[in-house]
Amino acid sequence: MQSTATPTHCPYCALQCGMNLTPTPDGTVEVSERTDFPVNRGALCGKGRTSAAVLARDVRLTSPLVRDGGGTLVPASWDEALDRIAAGLGRTRAEHGPDAVGVFGGGGLTNEKAYTLGKFARVVLGTSQIDYNGRFCMSSSAAAGIKAFGLDRGLPFPLEDIPKSGCVILVGSNLAETMPPSLRFFTELKENGGTLIVIDPRRTKTAEHADLHLAPRPGTDLALALGLLHLVIAEGRVDEEYVRERTAGWEDARAAAMAHWPEYVERITGVSVPQLRQTVRMFCEPESAMVLTARGPEQQSKGTDTVGAWINLCLATGRAGRPLSGYGCLTGQGNGQGGREHGQKADQLPGYRKLDDPAARAHVAGVWGVDPDSLPGPGRSAYELLDALGTDIRSLLLMASNPVVSAPRAAHIEERIRSLDFLAVCDVVLSETAALADVVLPVTQWAEETGTTTSLEGRVLLRRRAITPPEGIRSDLEVLHELAARLGVEKGFPTDPEEVFEELRRASAGGAADYSGITYRRLVEENGVFWPCPATGDAVDEGADARPGGPTGETAGDGPDTQPGSQAGETQGEHPGTPRLFLDRFATPDGRARFVPVVHRAIAEEPDDEYPVLLTTGRVVAQYQSGAQTRRVAELNAAAPGPFVELHPRLAARLGAAEGDPVAVVSRRGRAVAPARITNAIRPDTVFMPFHWPGEGRANTLTNPALDPTSRMPEFKACAVRLEAVER
Repeated sequence: MQSTATPTHCPYCALQCGMNLTPTPDGTVEVSERTDFPVNRGALCGKGRTSAAVLARDVRLTSPLVRDGGGTLVPASWDEALDRIAAGLGRTRAEHGPDAVGVFGGGGLTNEKAYTLGKFARVVLGTSQIDYNGRFCMSSSAAAGIKAFGLDRGLPFPLEDIPKSGCVILVGSNLAETMPPSLRFFTELKENGGTLIVIDPRRTKTAEHADLHLAPRPGTDLALALGLLHLVIAEGRVDEEYVRERTAGWEDARAAAMAHWPEYVERITGVSVPQLRQTVRMFCEPESAMVLTARGPEQQSKGTDTVGAWINLCLATGRAGRPLSGYGCLTGQGNGQGGREHGQKADQLPGYRKLDDPAARAHVAGVWGVDPDSLPGPGRSAYELLDALGTDIRSLLLMASNPVVSAPRAAHIEERIRSLDFLAVCDVVLSETAALADVVLPVTQWAEETGTTTSLEGRVLLRRRAITPPEGIRSDLEVLHELAARLGVEKGFPTDPEEVFEELRRASAGGAADYSGITYRRLVEENGVFWPCPATGDAVDEGADARPGGPTGETAGDGPDTQPGSQAGETQGEHPGTPRLFLDRFATPDGRARFVPVVHRAIAEEPDDEYPVLLTTGRVVAQYQSGAQTRRVAELNAAAPGPFVELHPRLAARLGAAEGDPVAVVSRRGRAVAPARITNAIRPDTVFMPFHWPGEGRANTLTNPALDPTSRMPEFKACAVRLEAVER
């Protein structure tokens, strides 16, 4: 058995913290610090430290399972399980057409798996019905970024720039709990004389570190951003030269903002006018400043407009595309960035290409060796796909997702899943969704396979195999290879991750997310490479040309005027990657950023007499996403054993609830019950529930699937509920 440490990355959030894995004589794996990785410098949160616990045989799947005649999942051979899946998917396709087969992926899949899953859906199944759970994470920010900048990369600068900025506005992120190692960048910001403004309806652990905490009513972030921009204009703080030289569309955005005067915004948000003015002063006075958003403003039915309003604030003040400044999104899932770049999204082809673009279809089809006309068009978004299960979509292949817990209006989605003719699930554990499947396949985990992920910085990283998987476990790539062969496509689905990545490089070449200049060798030698990183010379035939109007910025080791794929890069050999975007021009045809005029509108479901309270949801430090993995770790369960309802003392008094009493939270979609957690850290008109648990305390039973018209993001962050005391 290998006994030396393997440097790799954590399987959880988008920080992708570095860690070392070492097999031990007793068959377990030891997680230790890896100080050479700059993002976490060895620091790990509780989830990272205990990540190897899910590798144990007693908590994971170790054999394929098939549903027998009595309706029970029983062990089966791999051949039987794969044959059943191929027969189930093939039967649906033959009887109802290719779009009756759905595919649902996850933001935890490596780039190689996400790429192959999208290719499998479109080439083997011929279905347009593929999307992934990352739609529920940062799709609103992605949509807003593309509108404004012509490109979506979570952070257009590395995390190391944050402590050097003058002010950071952090909107709707409790990173002290969701990605704890990142907190040091913000404490260093303050130590360096910068200021931190946190916007959150709750006084979270992150807000406790802020110089200024604003607690708006959930769902009013859009009005708040517009009110701040109004004050920037009224106080003469617009960077007129920057707006004139580097942007377009200012007059319409200016007029929209001027309709949101401070007193009006105070009435909507609950944030006082003096606090609004203080925020503008703190943000505008330093030479550099940033706005970073997370799920709070994004998981709304107006999330794209909300993020757009924060981008407008950055553009009006001359922040975007300047050193130590600009707008960024704190991507959530481990490969949330890469997962939305390479083809498992409903409207997308590899390289962040649009599926309805004829040139993009021709390029990718050429790499795949198929007719461009054979590729299906765009399909349904994640919630719409899940909502169509059992009706238009009769069979589903699901990988790395647990929508029974994580989807909005979860009880309804569970019903739709149960109504399927056939469900196959690939996972590492028997999640609540896997438990409903006709066939469940046990697949390798992060420590047992090699593959790439892309962090929230846009840094492509290599996770390296540290241990051999248990007997009876196969990789997702092997599963897709075997299914493709059974469904009549015997070539084009390799099982070696590096071979898949080489094909991904060719497919991404010339696209917005160009990986063509990245190799496994470089990822090891350079501790990751920032995209875009086009190939130079003949390294990848399709990847040598720069895109007209492509993203420009500071490439690693070069000055701010070097353009990815330019002649300057080629003469120096390999392109160094692009840590900082937009320093020279934006990724639009004319190089200018776009102001997008937006106006405040209410959330889809405002409180009323029947449902007078607002519910917002989120995460806790010791659990992750649907909890399918972390709920199987004893140390994490001890720290966060179950759901709760966080409410203000005044609200608890009206209900007659004491600390720990069971409280029912009721929305138009269902009822959830959990113990009361009473605190002054939340607004009196709002309750909070974490969403990691199934069963009676499932928060997503309550949430509203109202969709953003652009990003198709559901409104997880605000819905109307009422509270009821529960007799026990």
